[in-house]
Amino acid sequence: MTFPKDFVFTQSNLQDYVDCQRRFQLRYLLHQAWPAVEAEPFLEFERMMDQGSRFHNIVHQHLTDLPVSQIEQSLGNDEIMKMWWVNYQHSLIDGPLETIFLPGARRYVELSLSFPICDHRMVAKYDLLVVQSDGKLLIIDWKTSKIRPKRKWLSDRLQTHIYLYILSQANSSITNGRATDPSFIEMIYWFTNYPEQPERFNYHDLEYISESEYLENLITAVSQKSEAVFPLTPDIKLCQFCTYRSLCNRGIKPGELPEVEEMPEPDRSSDDVSLDYEQIGEIEY
Repeated sequence: MTFPKDFVFTQSNLQDYVDCQRRFQLRYLLHQAWPAVEAEPFLEFERMMDQGSRFHNIVHQHLTDLPVSQIEQSLGNDEIMKMWWVNYQHSLIDGPLETIFLPGARRYVELSLSFPICDHRMVAKYDLLVVQSDGKLLIIDWKTSKIRPKRKWLSDRLQTHIYLYILSQANSSITNGRATDPSFIEMIYWFTNYPEQPERFNYHDLEYISESEYLENLITAVSQKSEAVFPLTPDIKLCQFCTYRSLCNRGIKPGELPEVEEMPEPDRSSDDVSLDYEQIGEIEY
């Protein structure tokens, strides 16, 4: 199998590769349609997915100056959305999100940045990037999972690594040409159901150096894959929430919602759409 030269890497497709190389091949190279249920009960799973998307849209509207009255009217009778909105508002006023509106801060909502790496592009789409007056860069990512993920789980996710790494490469374009020490970059996961318990990850020079080597090696390994059939994951537990589990003879019954570490959310990195690079900040070497 020849790897496509125009393939765009994101935290989502690279996470799929790390979790299961066969899933990556089926989803992104073969575009295999296999709509198995990801989790039970299915209707509850779909509802939670929809609420996650709605919350991202509502925050986007708020941060781009849509009147609060209109946003609150759009919540309707959805009590969960109302609770999340209240949690968000309180966190902005006197909580972990109050830095968003500090004097002199600049906000970039749903900002996409592209970075060339190993003859490919790697793209990250940030829910929110805040540039503070002191030069500190804050990545804020909204999480709507019912269960609060463990810090170790989040630190292992490629989203954490890639978002920090790409911003470390892009920061001069964000700060008007002024270089920023990687230690000035921080990523904050904010949870709708745990508004006072965000998870923070600081970026340090040692991590910056190791991230670059790790991601280059990972993308090189992926792009050089030549097997007709990529190997399945050795971790059978991951198959419970995979749409391809029956195709791979890894079971039929989906996993239960209480076992999901984090609610899957629609990939906001533009994996399966045509990317308009005029709308994406391009970072040169």
